[in-house]
This record gives sequence, structure tokens and C-alpha cells, in this order.
Amino acid sequence: MHNPGMGKYDVIVIGAGAAGLMCAGTAAQCGKSVLLLDHAEKVGKKILISGGGRSNFTNRFTTAANYLSQNPHFCKSALSRFSAGDFISMVEEAGIAYHERSHGQLFCDESAKQIVELLMQPCREFGVKAQLNTTISSIQKDETFELQTDRGVFQADSLVIATGGLSIPKMGATPFGLKLAEQFGLKIVPPVAGLAPFTFTGKEKEALQELAGISLDVSVCCRGKLFKEAMLFTHRGLSGPAMLQISSYWKPGDELEIDLLPEQETTSLLKLKRQSRPQAQLSTVLAELLPKRLVQLLTNGYIHDERMQQLNDKQIEHLANRLHHWCLKPNGTEGYRTAEVTVGGVDTNELSSKTMECKKIPGLYFIGEVVDVTGHLGGFNFQWAWSSGYTAGLAVAGMI
Repeated sequence: MHNPGMGKYDVIVIGAGAAGLMCAGTAAQCGKSVLLLDHAEKVGKKILISGGGRSNFTNRFTTAANYLSQNPHFCKSALSRFSAGDFISMVEEAGIAYHERSHGQLFCDESAKQIVELLMQPCREFGVKAQLNTTISSIQKDETFELQTDRGVFQADSLVIATGGLSIPKMGATPFGLKLAEQFGLKIVPPVAGLAPFTFTGKEKEALQELAGISLDVSVCCRGKLFKEAMLFTHRGLSGPAMLQISSYWKPGDELEIDLLPEQETTSLLKLKRQSRPQAQLSTVLAELLPKRLVQLLTNGYIHDERMQQLNDKQIEHLANRLHHWCLKPNGTEGYRTAEVTVGGVDTNELSSKTMECKKIPGLYFIGEVVDVTGHLGGFNFQWAWSSGYTAGLAVAGMI
């Protein structure tokens, strides 16, 4: 066990977010002395703001298919070792009331603070030393890992990096973990902002700005991936769950293909309307299916507005095709400023999927968002934090 004067621990965890707290508590419960370091002034900052302050702490339907990675199989081992069901059990045992929203998303009834407290409880009980407001100036490995900080020198046999990604810099996000990985010669999958709203320029931006505030259920397709959820028009472009989800797959230059009426057989419907309401304007009929301002945008320049009886079959089919395949080309996303996650990170080929330990550097582990494993929107990124943190916590304690 450690001698506080020496600053020597069994395990040092850098990053007191979701993955780091889970790892520190798990390792301490297994009898290891643990130091938890963070440059922030409090633990679990991202947990506290998540889910509008109620923390979308996991997703009941978590599978490996809910994650992006250059190796889509990498996450399977950790997710099976500590599943969504395992975290739900922890929440229930702690007496935290929660509720389910659409698509299996689970939220606290009261506050995200309860999740932070749930993770802090074993840290306190099993003697994790949490050192916040700490700046690390260098890390070296000889027999042990040695960290030079503004709070002194600390040593440990195992070092776990749980520093998160680059998203939301105002919350304190930095490239610390990626730079450290590069220092130790590990490959990095170039990071990009994920789960971020789209921006547009020129005429498209002006046209979409007129629709700011409108939300509707759509399906959106890009690079062979499809998401069916709500889309929100904003002053800068497009947001809402459907757009955030697809943004993790989108690359500059790609078009988004949006189905504005995913539940409708629009061709037959419009032919029926032509028969039953021949005198009605097309824009009037469409306004019964879609928000009026959106119809104005679509009919102004995109689709010619005329009486239903004037439309022939070919025009109706062309119109239906336009509504089911509305193609837009964003000029970019809002980037890390508003992105919920970072896509990319430490290459999974550098790590053991069973333990999260570096293959080349014994005793060095990477967990959570700093790794090239990125979840879809809806609690999946927290579940990866819990699963990878728990796995590394057991591994540093020699339990795997």
C-alpha cells in the first residue's frame, strides 16, 4: 500500500469523468491503492450536464452495433463483461429512481448528481485519493510510471488514461490523452467531432434559416447508415437526434439524403388527393403532411405549386421522390464546440480488448472516449465508459 509521503500508488487514474471514476472505484474495491487526478475543479462534469441535468446514463438496448470504431468488434469484450443490465442493477441497488424514454434511453428522475454520487461512493469507501485542480507536466516510465505535477511527484505500477475526447472544450476537454498516446508511440485514429449539428452556407443556409424552430420525424441516410428520429431546423443549419447521429458518419463533401415522410406511401396518397380534391393547391395538400414553412421552401424553386388536377402521374412520382430523397450538402458541422463526442482516438489495435492495456507498454491503459470507440446518441457513450472503466479496474487489480 502507499506511503503518502512518497506519492507511490498501485494505480493512478488520470481523468475523473465517467470512465475514470468507474475504474478508480473498481480497482480500489479490489484492494488497490488508487490516486485519481484531474485538472478540473470537480469530478464528473460531463455526467452532471448530460441529459439536461438528468443524465442519460445508459441504454437498455446496448449492443456492439451501437458503436463506431475502425475495429467494430473491439468493444464486445468489455460490453459483455459489464453490460447495461449491470449498470442498471447498480442504479437500482442505490435506490436511484429512473425512467425510460424512446429507444431504450434511461434517465434519472431527479438529478445527474445521483450518478456521480453512485460512482464516488466506492471511491470514498475504499480510499481512492482524488486530487483535483492538478496539472501534469510530464509522464515517464522506467520501472514504474512517474508523473511530475504542480502538486508533487507521483508514482504507480499501473497508469490508466481516462481523459476523454476533444468535445465541449468549455467543459475542460483537451488533447492530453492523445498526446500521451503519441508520446508512447501509439497509433491514433485522427479525431473528428461526432454527434454535432450541421452547418450550411450561401443560399441553402438562408433558406434553412427561415425554418428555424421546426422539428419533424425523418429518416436520414449517409454512407450506408440510416437513422430515423427527429430533425430540428436551426439558425445555423440542421440538428436534432437524427442529424446528430448521422454526423458521426458524415465526411466533408458528403450529401445527406433525407426522407421527410418516412411513414408515408406518398405517391399513392397524392394520386388519391388528386382524385378527391382536384381543385386544391398542391401546397395546401402538402401542408397537411408537413410544416407549412417547409412546404413553402420545397415548392419555392424545388417543386412547382399548382392545382392537384394539373399534376400528371410522372409529376406526382417526381414529387414523391423529392420528398423521400431530399438531398442537402452541409459545408461542415459545428465541431467540438457543441459536439457530444469525439470520433476516433487511440487505435484499438494498440490495446487488448480483454483488459484495455497497451500491447506494447505493460501497465498503461486507455479507457472511455479517448479510445477509438464512439457510441450513438442515447446513453451508449456512458455505457462504454462504464464497461471499459470496469474492465480496466479489474485488470489493474490482476482480476482478469
